[in-house]
Amino acid sequence: MTSIVVIDLSGNNLVEMIPSNLKNLCNLEELLLHAININGSIAEFFERLPDCSRSKLRTLSLPMSNLTGSLPAKLEPFSNLTWLDLSGNKLTGPLISLERLSLTDNSIAIVVNSTWVPPFSLTYVQLRSCILGPKFPMWLRWQIRISDLDISNTSISDKVPDWFWKMSSSVQFLNIRNNQISGLLPSTMEFMAALAMDLSSNQLSGPIPKLPINLTGLDLSRNHLSGPLPADFGAPGLETLLLFDNYISGTIPSLCEFQFLWLVDISGNKLTGSNPDCSFNTSTKNTSLNIVNLSLGNKLSGKFPSFLQNCQQLIFLDLANNQLSGPLPVWIGEKLPSLAFLRLRSNMFYGHIPIELTKLVNLQYLDLAYNNISGSLPEFFVNFKGMVITRGNDGGIYSPFFSTSMSYGGAEIMDGFNDSFKVVTKGQEQLYTREIVYMVNLDLSCNNIIGKIPEEIGTLVALKNLNLSWNAFSGNIPDKIGALLQVESLDLSHNDLSGEIPNSLSALASLSHLNLSYNNLSGKIPSGNQLRTLDDQPSIYIGNPGLCGPPLSKSLFTN
Repeated sequence: MTSIVVIDLSGNNLVEMIPSNLKNLCNLEELLLHAININGSIAEFFERLPDCSRSKLRTLSLPMSNLTGSLPAKLEPFSNLTWLDLSGNKLTGPLISLERLSLTDNSIAIVVNSTWVPPFSLTYVQLRSCILGPKFPMWLRWQIRISDLDISNTSISDKVPDWFWKMSSSVQFLNIRNNQISGLLPSTMEFMAALAMDLSSNQLSGPIPKLPINLTGLDLSRNHLSGPLPADFGAPGLETLLLFDNYISGTIPSLCEFQFLWLVDISGNKLTGSNPDCSFNTSTKNTSLNIVNLSLGNKLSGKFPSFLQNCQQLIFLDLANNQLSGPLPVWIGEKLPSLAFLRLRSNMFYGHIPIELTKLVNLQYLDLAYNNISGSLPEFFVNFKGMVITRGNDGGIYSPFFSTSMSYGGAEIMDGFNDSFKVVTKGQEQLYTREIVYMVNLDLSCNNIIGKIPEEIGTLVALKNLNLSWNAFSGNIPDKIGALLQVESLDLSHNDLSGEIPNSLSALASLSHLNLSYNNLSGKIPSGNQLRTLDDQPSIYIGNPGLCGPPLSKSLFTN
């Protein structure tokens, strides 16, 4: 028994803090008790460790074990302890001396004298959600060997000191997000060793300098950064670029040079000008892009971005709220076969909806609202299989593409992505976070589309939002529209629709918003429990002189 040096009881439910059969393990060097639900005091736990093993123990890992209380002020008995992981507990107390320090997601307040020089040299520091602020922790100044540093959400409200950039120049994974850190990014940023940097949700200002050459992931979103983007980004291996919600101006950078870039979000800035032209360079065209978001606040002009023709893996494209114009290119259907999310609202696109668009069989979110689209709705517009519900082997209902395919390298592709999507549904803007992947939407409102609403619209049974308002649709409301059992918001207002309201609308059990106002509808309004539960009943039908019956005051028998 005394020869055992490693004990791993992870995932078990211990009755005792230290099982009696472990108390004589004098040669114990590693004790791993991951997620074992100890439910006790950290001080009591340390006291129960075998006295003979304390000086030899090198690794003690106790994450997510429901430990409480304060850390011991001194750990002298543990003279060889170099790795202590207490993340995911409910601890309070002072700093301890180690080479690897992980106290993530505790409430520990680390308070030391500003002149204190620690006697140790850390290489791994994970202090997310501990309390370090409001000032920058000066003791980090002497930690020049750190390769992984996470001080995110640690209540720091301070200007970033020059020594911090110098200290972190050798850090490979740097995370300082969700603080109130101000100041400029270092002009020597390109010489940093970083592989991934998350500096988001702070108050950093000034321009973005040239990036570290080995950088693969960068998140500078939700800061006060301004000025044009660097002409030479550096970082040829960049995979993720998140710059949304800043004040960046100038033109959009050439994304063509980044062969491995799969996620880019520069929305909510002040970019202007036309999109980059990649035709000059055929050797480094990007074929990896999965997500592109250039919407909100920018004023990009010109035609639909031609550089996207090479992005056959593109799943998510948001170009909303710009000044793009011209017809929708016919190559979208062939060149972007994986597209599941396409938002082009509030631009100046014109012309017919190309039939080739119906080749996007995986499309489950299409928003062309507030453009100048004309012509009729193609008959094959109902080919979008991404708007059709399928049932899995377990009987569950799934939207087949976007919500089940958003993964990259084993991780959710939407992690870290802009988490405040504004979707117009139910008559108002609503914020969606990562659940946007479950939104099945067809919004063609505020255009000049004519003709009938295809009867086959009823096959798109995964739709949650259908908005065809403010167009020139004519003819009857298709009876099969009652097959859209998942639809929560249906807006057909401000068209030239005629005839009676189909009784099938009463079957829409999920419906919470309906607008049929300002058409030429006639006859008795269908009665149904679901229709009677909708808010502001009369306004749903106003502007249709031929309608009668409740909830309108006009009687069915009025001449």
